[in-house]
Amino acid sequence: MIESAGLEHCLSFINCQLRDGGKSGSQAESGIRHAVTISRQAGCGALAVARKLAEYLQSRSPKDACPWTVFDRNLMDKVLEDHNLPTRLARLLPEDTISKTQEIMADLFELHPPVETIVRQTAETMLRLAGLGNVILIGRGGNVITAELPHVLHIRLVAPLEKRVEYSHREYHKYNLTLDQARKFCLNEDRGRERYLKKYFNTDINDPLLYHMIINTGLVNYDDAAKLIGDALLNLH
Repeated sequence: MIESAGLEHCLSFINCQLRDGGKSGSQAESGIRHAVTISRQAGCGALAVARKLAEYLQSRSPKDACPWTVFDRNLMDKVLEDHNLPTRLARLLPEDTISKTQEIMADLFELHPPVETIVRQTAETMLRLAGLGNVILIGRGGNVITAELPHVLHIRLVAPLEKRVEYSHREYHKYNLTLDQARKFCLNEDRGRERYLKKYFNTDINDPLLYHMIINTGLVNYDDAAKLIGDALLNLH
């Protein structure tokens, strides 16, 4: 399920881009369409940092600028909408849940299009969003997909495992994760994201050369991390 606030922001962003033909405020004048991609270890607080970053950038944007919008879980619905895909495919879209077993089962039961096609279509949607600007794209190889776009800033968030376990245990209360379960969750998510980047983009997610900036949220709080990223983006040429 998409959080209602995330969906509202997503719809607001899309409506604004449609209204302004993809350009608004300072973008229309300068031709610069900034965007951010965030790669992350599990439990780093990426969504919290992204939301704070969106607020920080919005406060420094012209009043008529399209809203800075975070695409995380809501990106799944955008992909389905863009490519007229059935909603049952949504479970195959997160980069941390696709396994070889799922791919085989999808083929056996003719869940088409195949996973590779869904990944490609996700990439197309991410490129389209990054081209519009004022977006923060979390995960799914966004940094690799948009690597050739000079207006996009690429960020990697990391933190010590113990801090990530504690965060996951505390924040994912709806899953009632014990500390041991939170540890397994973080390790499994990390491995899944590594597999996703390696399989579909032949890229090592931990390669520091893929990012403009790597931030340890175990040492830098979320507000300061958002400000660091925002200031770097505003100085990006």
